[in-house]
Amino acid sequence: MAIRKNFVEELKWRGMLAQIMPGTEELLQKEMVTAYLGTDPTADSLHIGHLCGIMMLRHLQRCGHKPIILVGGATGMIGDPSGKSQERNLLDSDTLYHNQEAIKRQVAKFLDFESTDANAAEMVNNYDWMKDFTFLDFARTVGKHITVNYMMAKDSVQQRLNGTARDGLSFTEFTYQLLQGYDFLYLYQNKGCKLQLGGNDQWGNMTTGTELIRRTLGNEAEAFALTCPLITKADGKKFGKTESGNVWLDPKRTTPYKFYQFWLNVSDDDAERYIKIFTSLEKETINALVEEHRQDPGRRVLQKRLAEEVTVMVHSQADLEMAIEASGILFGKSTKEALEKLDEQTLLDIFEGVSHFDLPKEQIGAPAVELFTREDVPVFPSRGEMRKMVQGGGVSLNKEKLTAFDRPITADDLINGKYLLVQRGKKNYYLVTVK
Repeated sequence: MAIRKNFVEELKWRGMLAQIMPGTEELLQKEMVTAYLGTDPTADSLHIGHLCGIMMLRHLQRCGHKPIILVGGATGMIGDPSGKSQERNLLDSDTLYHNQEAIKRQVAKFLDFESTDANAAEMVNNYDWMKDFTFLDFARTVGKHITVNYMMAKDSVQQRLNGTARDGLSFTEFTYQLLQGYDFLYLYQNKGCKLQLGGNDQWGNMTTGTELIRRTLGNEAEAFALTCPLITKADGKKFGKTESGNVWLDPKRTTPYKFYQFWLNVSDDDAERYIKIFTSLEKETINALVEEHRQDPGRRVLQKRLAEEVTVMVHSQADLEMAIEASGILFGKSTKEALEKLDEQTLLDIFEGVSHFDLPKEQIGAPAVELFTREDVPVFPSRGEMRKMVQGGGVSLNKEKLTAFDRPITADDLINGKYLLVQRGKKNYYLVTVK
């Protein structure tokens, strides 16, 4: 299969290249290269912090090379010191298998596993070749090739030894780079894999792999490493974290609405960087969008296109349309039908920042004026105030004008069988949960 594009050039203009071993670019231009990237199956979903690595694999495949995603079933049972302040929890094999399958479904949206071409994507799990590997085998096959001096010199090890970690560095974690190095050796020998990709915090572990291959198989065995930068926000803070935690790819953990909103709300500077990293749009398209955005930043052209592209890639066109419609509920004209189409979690996400009140179920049937002036549901300060606003056309219930202040509120008014959305004026929303 022909090399379609220069992979290294592609990463460079997208701002996705941090470090690269000499000779890597030449190899990629010469032949179809098999490359792998590892991810730990510590959860049954990836989050957007993993996306830069996954996009590297996507670009690799689109440039004509073969991507392998390695799920670290064995290494996930141990933990990795790189950039972490503590060891991870160890997982049992059932959990690991469940997580691996969930991750594969997510990655299949980015990579082509079904292709009949030579560069079809593959997923492997290092547990498959580590589970029967005895400690004596490990010491003989791997341990004798890499010196402790070499391992000690790694930044990730030094940081843990000299850092503030209370427990220091366990032997398990210390040997992590050897395990990761052995993965590379195994894939080199069994899959013809010559290149490892990863985040820049993995550089030490990755070069241990290239060194192990060289020392085991001789100098003519060429193996390479290439990293992407760790993505940050313009203000230097960690990318991908919000007040409520990670932004997940799994819609059950982060709704498509919330996912879409995350991208829509990034800063102008971040949008310019992220649209190159997290979409497959071509250079000319992105340059035109950047230019258009700079003419009138208020229209948020970049953020909108970024949010659309990533939401469709991770979720679907239908999820994007739902997210856009849901976004209009707070800020634009909408209908009761639109509210009723929302699943409960999306409804709660949209109205996360508004006042929430609980109303006892037995109150249903009473007039609106009675319900929305209660002490525990103080939408209006008094009955008179509510009457005046309703008569002036300034009150909506579930996105429909409330025409009579004393009309009874019935079970038919409840969204999802339990919610009432009251709007006072243009911007004041109140979500009432009937319990």
